[in-house]
Amino acid sequence: MESIKGNLFIITAASGAGKTSLVKALVNDKPNIKVSISFTTRNPRVGEVDGKDYFFLDEVNFEKMVENNEFLEMAKCHGSLYGTSKLTVKEALDKGEDIILEIDYQGAFKVKKLFPDSISIFIIPPSIRALEDRLHNRGQDSEKDIKLRVAAARNEMSHLDKFDYVTINDNFEKALFELKKIVNFNPEALKLKTENQILNHKYLIDELKK
Repeated sequence: MESIKGNLFIITAASGAGKTSLVKALVNDKPNIKVSISFTTRNPRVGEVDGKDYFFLDEVNFEKMVENNEFLEMAKCHGSLYGTSKLTVKEALDKGEDIILEIDYQGAFKVKKLFPDSISIFIIPPSIRALEDRLHNRGQDSEKDIKLRVAAARNEMSHLDKFDYVTINDNFEKALFELKKIVNFNPEALKLKTENQILNHKYLIDELKK
């Protein structure tokens, strides 16, 4: 188990739940929190910048990093590999910096074991229909890919009970406000604890996990 000086926040969400936009808005409002930039083998999307959004690698160089044990966690998602730099995260936390990891649930569990004091947050959509609409509106995926992403989302959301907090991205500003409460350790964030959210939104969460 690692001893850390900074706060480590793990944020997970199903594809299309709005995680990236929420994290960007959160960091813009709280510049003292940094986002760890992941390495990936997928191709850049329109507007993405190497070294800012991701470090884009081919599979050969990614595998070299794996062999050198450079990743804190890594996962394969929708056919592409993703990894979090062990050194970057450790150095930031040792300096007392707060850092966010945007990773899937499997990576979240691995990091939580290494950093048990880390705070894990799961962002969910208000419905499967809303998730499908967001994926369609992005215009980045085929109908087949959207079906695969929705199926993967249901699987991911079936693990949300193992996270510390859950927030529902029904209204962007409200969801952002809730994230701020969590990262600021506001006492009101207790309402967003996973056990409370499961009780208060049982019908929604059951529907998302079907």
